[in-house]
Amino acid sequence: MDKRAFLKTTGAFLASSLLPHQASGQTTTAPLPAPTPRTNWAGNYTFHTDHLHQPKSVAEVQQIVRACDHLRALGSRHSFNGIADSSHNQISLKALDTMTINPADSTVTVGAGVTYGQLSPWLDAHGYALHNLASLPHISVIGACATGTHGSGPTNGNLSTAVAALQLVTADGKLLTVSPQQDPEHFRGAVVNLGALGIVTAVTLHIQPTFQMRQIVYEDLSMDQLEHHMDTIFSSGYSVSLFTDWQHHRISQIWIKSRVQPGGPTPIPPTFYGATLQQHKLHPLSGHPAESCTEQMGIPGPWYERMPHFRMNFTPSSGQEIQSEYFVPRNRGYQAMLAVEQLRDHITPHLFITELRTIAADNLWLSEAHDRDSMAIHFTWKPETDAVNHVLPLIEAALAPFDARPHWAKVFTMSPTRLQSLYPQLPAFRQLLQHHDPQAKFRNAFLQTNLYTT
Repeated sequence: MDKRAFLKTTGAFLASSLLPHQASGQTTTAPLPAPTPRTNWAGNYTFHTDHLHQPKSVAEVQQIVRACDHLRALGSRHSFNGIADSSHNQISLKALDTMTINPADSTVTVGAGVTYGQLSPWLDAHGYALHNLASLPHISVIGACATGTHGSGPTNGNLSTAVAALQLVTADGKLLTVSPQQDPEHFRGAVVNLGALGIVTAVTLHIQPTFQMRQIVYEDLSMDQLEHHMDTIFSSGYSVSLFTDWQHHRISQIWIKSRVQPGGPTPIPPTFYGATLQQHKLHPLSGHPAESCTEQMGIPGPWYERMPHFRMNFTPSSGQEIQSEYFVPRNRGYQAMLAVEQLRDHITPHLFITELRTIAADNLWLSEAHDRDSMAIHFTWKPETDAVNHVLPLIEAALAPFDARPHWAKVFTMSPTRLQSLYPQLPAFRQLLQHHDPQAKFRNAFLQTNLYTT
């Protein structure tokens, strides 16, 4: 059940509790059923509180923060673990949906409820674009930036690298703006904040002039080609994704998203390092209809209709699924792939698809691409929780020599000690949290386990 349906049910229940009680001996109506538990969008995680606040303004956010001893922000529910969970209170900022372009410094300021699917066409209509988008436009801007979520491209930073400033409500209910001009050191710690620093109410992003893109897909690439041509293959477009099921030492599909240059699109070669050009529109998951996917076949279109894999008005990916992702140094990406490939017969029976993408290094403290150009190995799993939890430790062990960092908002089983060792700025981040949230108001079980347990 989504939040709106849940609140409708809850409101009916609360309203009934305010009616006068029936006199003794009178017939009473049967009690209403308990509300259906709220889950993330994929249904693999159930939240642990029924207390969901839905403020309509920043002032209301401040009041809620002051009134709550413990509170976590809930975005578009596209996380696959307990990062947004709480056993006390959650706050949805969906109603904070303002969008304002600042032409003087080429930025846009958006409220915390805005998704990329809302922002992107609106920006394009005003002549602007973002530098990068994730594969799904359904996710909230705030949630994506807070967890280091990314698109693809060897020279493209993750979505968080577009952040120019944050506005947040701190634990004492005060409104704080964090920017590199005011505090460059703490800004680098505040962007990928995991929701631990405060309740972010707005974010300002760098923007650029709008542009056109096209997308083409090739099929059946031998993994051997990546041993010597990996950088060239990943640099063949503005954003490139490789898909594999880990069988037969092959990449099943290569999605190449390119900017359309002045003078029109260039010819499309029929082969690409031995892979063959698509003959019809494709979905990354074999057997799935491709109508939910963004346009392919080299048809030019706006940047926001080509960079994501999936269209806004359709269920993304497979719907019921579990996701995991690990970031390894890009210069060791091929070796990391071979290490995972050794586990193919453990992985494939429970896998929908794996996607491989590249991300440029950044200086954000808790970014998965902190201080190193990265390749992300993404697993879209069938909704088989026990099987996934069994195979993930095998994958993490295979990727341990590469210091693989798991995506903060996806499923992993890595020990807290190991995870913390992968982030040299984590002690500084803890100090930042202690300064802004000394009573740990925004800390939940996920953060306590992964940032503080040793």
